[in-house]
Amino acid sequence: MLANCTALAKFGPLIGRIMLALLFIFAGWNKIGGFEETAAYMAGKGLPMAEFLLVLTILIELGGGLLILVGWQARWAALVIFLFIIPINFVFHPFWADAEQFNAFFKNVALMGGMLYIVVHGAGPISLDRDR
Repeated sequence: MLANCTALAKFGPLIGRIMLALLFIFAGWNKIGGFEETAAYMAGKGLPMAEFLLVLTILIELGGGLLILVGWQARWAALVIFLFIIPINFVFHPFWADAEQFNAFFKNVALMGGMLYIVVHGAGPISLDRDR
């Protein structure tokens, strides 16, 4: 019944993209303002070339989030974010550490599911790519 709802089929993918994209856009934007602190945090986790990796992270989060938001090259952006989350999860959210990290880890797994959905089904009818 819901699948036959024209409004849901038209606007659902857009609303879903907005909801997913905003998390990454805000995360990338906030890392710009807190660049030094974030780079130090990353270095403290043992990551080499933390500043370079932080720039790459900002590009993926902010750039990928914006691409998903407008629906242009959304499949590729979602794939990059999907792959990006895998190492991030194990470095920054070891689920075995405590309940907070467990929740953060599996929240990211859910985000990966959303990204995989975009990879497979595209951005939807209201997007710059206009794919279904």
